[in-house]
Amino acid sequence: MNDTAPSYGLWSLVVVNSAIFIFFAYTFFKPQTARDWRSFSAFSAFLVALFAEMYGFPLTIYFLSGWLQSRFPDVDWFSHDAGHLLEMMFGWKANPHAGPFHILSFVFIGGGFILISAAWKVLFDAQQTRSLATTGPYSYLRHPQYVGFILVMFGFLLQWPTILTLAMFPVLTVMYVRLARTEERDARAEFGDAYARYAADVPGFIPKLSRVFGAATGGYRHG
Repeated sequence: MNDTAPSYGLWSLVVVNSAIFIFFAYTFFKPQTARDWRSFSAFSAFLVALFAEMYGFPLTIYFLSGWLQSRFPDVDWFSHDAGHLLEMMFGWKANPHAGPFHILSFVFIGGGFILISAAWKVLFDAQQTRSLATTGPYSYLRHPQYVGFILVMFGFLLQWPTILTLAMFPVLTVMYVRLARTEERDARAEFGDAYARYAADVPGFIPKLSRVFGAATGGYRHG
């Protein structure tokens, strides 16, 4: 890292990174109802809060600076790399980007966006024919897009945890679960027994290990 470069106050990077990730999420989520927009707005707020601390102002570092400095006196907590709190606290001080938490964060973030993308294609095709989405990710989970958003947020928390985003994470998770329940009621009303059979076989948010590891091949099969 170049010592002459500013660690924070890079508000242009806050705007650019927030805009890119929010737009990417929008292209796959495509909110329609007021409930959709509230959930999407909350996710967008999570991203803005994250990047504001990552590049703008390190509120969490300032808030915890006394405790952090007393426990880890050899760390320059106001350097940019120190924002990777987990890597710093567990000893990856030289290069936090090569630390296990940082690498694992990319697995969750990348996996989450891949899941959102794959699920949207299946859902879009099903909407065109007014049929039930049961193939691809929907053969493992009833709500893969929401699971994808949760994975993305969790990945960012591993990479750059902040007090605000840690507080927002459970709130957003509950919002997605509630939105999923509302959508299930609509699906039951529209598809009746077909959705009831599908819901009885496919979990909502946590996939069956037997299905993940190959017990089920292809898409969900109607009984």
